[in-house]
Amino acid sequence: MNSISLCGPRLVRRTCSYLISTSKLKSYLNLIRSFCNGNSDFGSGDSKCDSFEEPLKRMWSSSNFDFAMNEEPVETNVRRQFSLRQSFFELSRIDAERVLEVLKQDGPGFDSKLALDELDIRVSGLLVRKVLTGILKSIDHSNKMRCAKLGFKFFIWSSQQENFRHTANSYHLLMKIFAECDEFKAMWRLVDEMIEKGFPTTGRTFNLLICTCGEAGLARKVVEKFIKSKTFNYRPFKHSYNAILHCLLVANQYKLMEWVYQQMLIDGHSPDIFTYNVLMSAKYRLGKLDQFHTLLDEMGRSGFSPDLHTYNILLHVLGKGDKPLAALNLLNHMKEVGFDPGVLHFTTLIDGFSRAGNLEACRYFFDEMVKNGCVPDVVSYTVMITGYVVAGELENAQKMFDEMITNGQLPNVFTYNSLIRGLCMAGKFKEACGMLKDMESRGCNPNFLVYSTLVSNLRNAGKLSKLTKL
Repeated sequence: MNSISLCGPRLVRRTCSYLISTSKLKSYLNLIRSFCNGNSDFGSGDSKCDSFEEPLKRMWSSSNFDFAMNEEPVETNVRRQFSLRQSFFELSRIDAERVLEVLKQDGPGFDSKLALDELDIRVSGLLVRKVLTGILKSIDHSNKMRCAKLGFKFFIWSSQQENFRHTANSYHLLMKIFAECDEFKAMWRLVDEMIEKGFPTTGRTFNLLICTCGEAGLARKVVEKFIKSKTFNYRPFKHSYNAILHCLLVANQYKLMEWVYQQMLIDGHSPDIFTYNVLMSAKYRLGKLDQFHTLLDEMGRSGFSPDLHTYNILLHVLGKGDKPLAALNLLNHMKEVGFDPGVLHFTTLIDGFSRAGNLEACRYFFDEMVKNGCVPDVVSYTVMITGYVVAGELENAQKMFDEMITNGQLPNVFTYNSLIRGLCMAGKFKEACGMLKDMESRGCNPNFLVYSTLVSNLRNAGKLSKLTKL
């Protein structure tokens, strides 16, 4: 039987003691089924739960400097290295601004290539990124075609410079420009060029295409291209099918996921624990509960035991289905088999109960989270505050807000947005406007979401003038 898929270094030590026999696993799956079934159906087809998070994090490697042969003091050398790096970034910023000024002049009778040559600048990956990002930020509904052309012109010019070669990141930035400008055919040509030049097409490449072309009805074409691609490389996953399924889940392309899964089986690839987690999440969101249970059973028959993310999905199911006793039993079962529930699991559960309107269960499991040695984070507090606001319990929402600050958790824009909405619902517009100043005093800048919430509520109440006085 395969060993359990563990997520996170804290659990690696438990691997040897966490092998479950097939009979025990079957009993466990029956137990989970009873947890989920209860006396009533759970969830609904239109629910959009964030039931499992990306289990893999990008690892960055840092350069090591050898100072052994350097006669200068280490501190002096480090300072010089930092100064050189700072100068490089500043020079790239200035050069990028010069390039963008030249590109703005592009038009009939203006030779942009010659003008760029005359700048006599050194092309680097950082410069290319800054220029393309600058073009991307300038795109609006009136200049899409022009921005696409300028991005492509600069991309071609920079590729012709001595000792410079574009990276996959450069291609992705240009793809993003084409996507924002609705240049779908140009995106496809760019992907073909990447493949021809030996660049691996990654999960980001796929995401850019599926999110853009999916809206244009070309999602199936994107998937077929990546399934057949020999250069599709997404290392954190067992094989490219898992990467594709994960991207489709994020893009809410649930129906296409079933077709991809069948192609995966036809090609002889066996699903792993990650595959099952992604598929179960999709089935739950679609409200296909029978298929959800079928996948859970199939996972057990294939020799896979639930991992942290499987438990996270099940906890959300139980929370959204308003089954506090079953949720408590599942948390206890997790401890028995060697999985300590973390902040993520409790927050997911609380979010489910909040959506079900059971604030008593929310508070109970919030307290249980603390009893289990977990420190609630800003997301945990925000979920609680939002639940109280939706239920019209502004006083409890305010108490939770004060509690999180006392416990050293700084509220983010989502926390403030929930509380501002609650204050507006209670007719406390002066206090709601005052929250903007409170945000700034805590180093949290209001964004469009916050202003939109405040303005719409003030307008509806005929008190928009209050905002202009701030």
